[in-house]
Amino acid sequence: MERRDETIMDIMKEAGRLLYLLRHAKSDWGEPATPDIDRPLAPRGRKAARAMGRYLKNSGISPELILCSPARRTRQTLELIAEVWGVAPKVSFEPWLYAASASTLLANLQALPPRAVSAMLIGHNPGMEELAATLAGTGADLARLRDKFPTGALAALEVPDWRRLAPGCAELVTFVVPRDLS
Repeated sequence: MERRDETIMDIMKEAGRLLYLLRHAKSDWGEPATPDIDRPLAPRGRKAARAMGRYLKNSGISPELILCSPARRTRQTLELIAEVWGVAPKVSFEPWLYAASASTLLANLQALPPRAVSAMLIGHNPGMEELAATLAGTGADLARLRDKFPTGALAALEVPDWRRLAPGCAELVTFVVPRDLS
């Protein structure tokens, strides 16, 4: 079956679970004294977040649950995406997501409710990039994902179920970076 003509949600109906990993958009480093957790988005990041919101809307992506780091830049990314996206899934701001390692992210994903068929994490590197590269065993854009997971990037992974998440278990269905949306 050719997936190019299907939306990601169509693929999900056939699959076990869909995991979306979204790295926050580009942050502003203009005030070096600002604590890391309080750094806002840069103008370029704000533009990229809105573009990602359009992509999510046009692709029919609607995760049941969004887990978001409490950092200012992740919250702003979510707010700007939501303005365009028009989706109102359940959102939970999770302190464990801030600066989380790939192993912390994996452990928390494995604890998701089994009935949830899709979830999105909005977080930070290097944990997000390491998790995506670890889970993805196949996929057309796998080399590109492993090369760089830039700010504002989205990886959509088809996974068997939350409890069986393990290295190489997922198929990378989509990898989109802000530059792709220009």
